[in-house]
Amino acid sequence: MPSKDLPSITIADAVTRYLDSVKLSRSVHTMLAYKNALQIFCQVLAEKSLTPESTSVEKINEDFLTPFAAYLKSYANATEQLYLQAVKGFYLYLDAERLVDINQSRVIVLIKQRSRRLGVRFPQFPAEDIESLLSKIQIIDNLLSTSDSEDASTIKLRAYRDRAFLLALADTGLRVHEACKLKRGDIDWNEQRTIIIGKGNKQAVVRFTSRSLQAIKDYLAQRSTLDGNSGKQLGSLPLFARHDKGAGKKIKPITTTTGRNIVKERVLQFLGKDALGKITPHSFRHYFVTSILRGTGNLKIAQELARHENIEVTKRYSHLSNDELDKAYYDVFEKK
Repeated sequence: MPSKDLPSITIADAVTRYLDSVKLSRSVHTMLAYKNALQIFCQVLAEKSLTPESTSVEKINEDFLTPFAAYLKSYANATEQLYLQAVKGFYLYLDAERLVDINQSRVIVLIKQRSRRLGVRFPQFPAEDIESLLSKIQIIDNLLSTSDSEDASTIKLRAYRDRAFLLALADTGLRVHEACKLKRGDIDWNEQRTIIIGKGNKQAVVRFTSRSLQAIKDYLAQRSTLDGNSGKQLGSLPLFARHDKGAGKKIKPITTTTGRNIVKERVLQFLGKDALGKITPHSFRHYFVTSILRGTGNLKIAQELARHENIEVTKRYSHLSNDELDKAYYDVFEKK
């Protein structure tokens, strides 16, 4: 039963308190996902005549998990799992704070019984297309597309930036939001690495190849006048900046939307319409992990460099293509 020392609060108040606690221990992206999950949960409660803004949280019990799980069937499997985890956390929070007497074992069993199982999905991405794209962008003249609405200096800056950005994604395994957050001062040029706060709010070392660092240096050299006129310390400026009318002469960091648009624009330019949608910023991360596995054959090294907390995630990249299996088969049986 709820503690007699605490006044009864509404469901909405309890949700707010729970999300405040999540904010302290989870990343911004996780917190927003949990917020979405709890909003849906509150909608389900409202459909069951429990108005979150006016109903005491004491009215909540484990039975509401069933309609909530049913509501999520139209969502992707991964989203369903994440949202169920968020609401499970809410139930455990209510119990821990003695706001509601929750049967934790029943919560766990109900979620397990009513959620879909995630099948093992192998990451799919056109590796040959990515390699073709990376080969073409290394020649800077290939990226100098003309535009009537932009001057030559802007086009040139964007070309150097896009080359550096795409090579960084492919050669470091950086997630797009991680790359967008980088500042000039974050790079240790001598050690060819940077330290970031990555997924799960964890500190991690990210290494750069010589070609990606050289591309970044070339880009920053083109940007030197703009950076020098910014009035700010160079180390505090974004590594990848916007070069559009909205930014003007100011040095503003690119957003994840800009990062996705860079990939989309260059894929269309070099690979054509058919490749649109098949290659996203995350495709370069798939390419990175697969390249490590094929180059080393070491699953643990791939896990560490990819910063996968669970090695099972890394294992998904270790499957062999049909071409590789065909070659192995014929090497064994046809060369006797």
